[in-house]
Amino acid sequence: MKKHNFSAGPSILPKEVLLKASEAVMDLDGIGLSLIEISHRSKEFVAIIEKARSLALELMGLEGKGYQAIFLQGGASMQFLMAAYNLLEKKAGYVNTGTWSQKAIKEARLFGEIVEVASSQEDNFDHIPKGYKVPSDLDYLHLTSNNTIYGTQIKEFPETDVPLVCDMSSDIFSRQLDFSKFDLIYAGAQKNMGPAGTTLVVVKEDVLGKVSRKIPSMLDYAVHVSKDSMFNTPPVFAVYVSMLTMQWLKDLGGIPAIEEINERKANLIYSEIELNPVFSGFAAKEDRSMMNATFNITDDGLKDIFDNMCKEAGISGINGHRSVGGYRASMYNALPIESVGVLVDIMSELEKKG
Repeated sequence: MKKHNFSAGPSILPKEVLLKASEAVMDLDGIGLSLIEISHRSKEFVAIIEKARSLALELMGLEGKGYQAIFLQGGASMQFLMAAYNLLEKKAGYVNTGTWSQKAIKEARLFGEIVEVASSQEDNFDHIPKGYKVPSDLDYLHLTSNNTIYGTQIKEFPETDVPLVCDMSSDIFSRQLDFSKFDLIYAGAQKNMGPAGTTLVVVKEDVLGKVSRKIPSMLDYAVHVSKDSMFNTPPVFAVYVSMLTMQWLKDLGGIPAIEEINERKANLIYSEIELNPVFSGFAAKEDRSMMNATFNITDDGLKDIFDNMCKEAGISGINGHRSVGGYRASMYNALPIESVGVLVDIMSELEKKG
């Protein structure tokens, strides 16, 4: 039985993408060679990575607007370092909304002064800070759009003339945004775009080359842009599957189509959490993530029963992070609404047992 995959990442991928990827591992488009044994300089793979870069800009509506899309290695954790290395000259601002924001802050402090513009740490990151002022003298303001661990998501981004940098690892391509508001966007593939192994970086060209420090080649965005993401051997399989996933999304109707589906999934589970006294939500209602629903069980005596019901139904990956406890249902783009329905039915059934 195929399980209902609520894993926070690496996470679910579309079935048709997995099938095509598995075929390509044996024989890429009938060329007689595997995707993972051809040269990354071959015309076949160059076409793949060029299509991936093009699709990323197309889905975001950034074609012809002075942006470049590149695929790098090292995950979003490497981008905590690279963003500061490339953009921080004197002072940068960070909004602290959880574990990953804190890690980004730690790395950025190696390169300059860091101002924590706002934080929700005092409340264990159960909400998104609001009403804060953005200092005008920052080199950039760093945000994390969706906080996987805590189940919070930024609904409105600050209006400012300061360049915006955003970690979109766990909600990339899930909802409509004006992506041109951001000067740098990065996202590890393994939550909502592809398998682990590559990170998408979308950068506005005119923010590069402004720091006075010398940047090592492998950490220099400008180098990777100039080499079309081929400065070193790219993670061919991860790029290929990310390309297939973006093509799947485009064929579905793009971000507007998937946003509608994601809203239906989120409304389904949050409605149950609201109505069912056996469960309580962790995140503030106005900041609840469409991607990661975090919730707790109100009667510990029902926990084992609920866990067994989920196991019997083939539900996988809903244990909450240790920072929050309870449960976390990650509902990334590829998760069918039917899977959310199965989980909600079990939650409803548990109420009857309580």
